[in-house]
Amino acid sequence: MKNRIMTSISGLVAALSLATVGGLAAQQPAGPAYKRDVPAELLSQTKISEDSARTIALKRVPGSAVKELELEREHGLLIWSFDLTVAGKPGVEEVEVDALTGKIVGVEHEKD
Repeated sequence: MKNRIMTSISGLVAALSLATVGGLAAQQPAGPAYKRDVPAELLSQTKISEDSARTIALKRVPGSAVKELELEREHGLLIWSFDLTVAGKPGVEEVEVDALTGKIVGVEHEKD
């Protein structure tokens, strides 16, 4: 009887442990699946969020995925610079989105 109770308690503890671990894993925010270079001092100056800029860039290159993102100052502008890949197409499309206005300020194809 004592062994049966201990087995039941052990099973219950194991089940609760798995449920807790699974619950914690589900609560972890999923980070972006791409390389990011976003300095905090520049991020605090943006008016267009990373999510909004990403949506703008992805609409400019349909069927693409973000490979890399950089927030930078270039030619006096604060820009979100996205390197986008398209399946079956070599190289990347670089799309630059103004981090203050959301306007696309540059699109360029870069070879590998």
